[in-house]
Amino acid sequence: MSLIEDLKWRHACKRMNGTKVPQEKIDRILEAINLAPTSLGLQAFKVLVIENQQLKEQILAEACPQQPVKQCSHLLVFTTYTQVTEKTLDEYFALIEKVRNPGKEWCDHYREKIEGFMEKNYSNTESWLASQVYIALGVACTAAANERVDSVPIEGFSKEALNKVLNLQEKGLASVVLLPLGYKDEANDWLNNVPKVRKDNKDLFEVIK
Repeated sequence: MSLIEDLKWRHACKRMNGTKVPQEKIDRILEAINLAPTSLGLQAFKVLVIENQQLKEQILAEACPQQPVKQCSHLLVFTTYTQVTEKTLDEYFALIEKVRNPGKEWCDHYREKIEGFMEKNYSNTESWLASQVYIALGVACTAAANERVDSVPIEGFSKEALNKVLNLQEKGLASVVLLPLGYKDEANDWLNNVPKVRKDNKDLFEVIK
């Protein structure tokens, strides 16, 4: 199936039926997230993959009263690092050296570039980090559609409460957005088989030659 067909198929699934998604499908969605582009290649985020039903119901009760949270097969919690530290960069460049082995001079130069960027944009760090998560979220939604797995991005939750439930602060993480993955409850998902509402291309795009 083509990418456009995948994107036409997907919708924001409002009710799920609890059916388990095969692990091989989940693995491919997670691999797509891993391959998503990020600024500077840092991948300064972590995705929690929650299958535990009791924990999903706790999240529903304490942080996000939206039914797909407990009805889904897997709940993805996209989180960012609360800060980019020297340890973050040490680990990143150790990985670069392992995979590419570009040499110390190149690594030192690129690290200086990253540190300069971080210093210049320090006041916008939180927003910048969150933006990387949304790139990965878009890739995840597309990958899920390709696997014919339903999903629904959720921003309407208490980040403070969710951070507490998952002990994120102690891990140096902060929640950004949720993505339940599963299969739609066809009888109760009100967006099932409802036409997409999208602008005409002529109203969305402006070609400048």
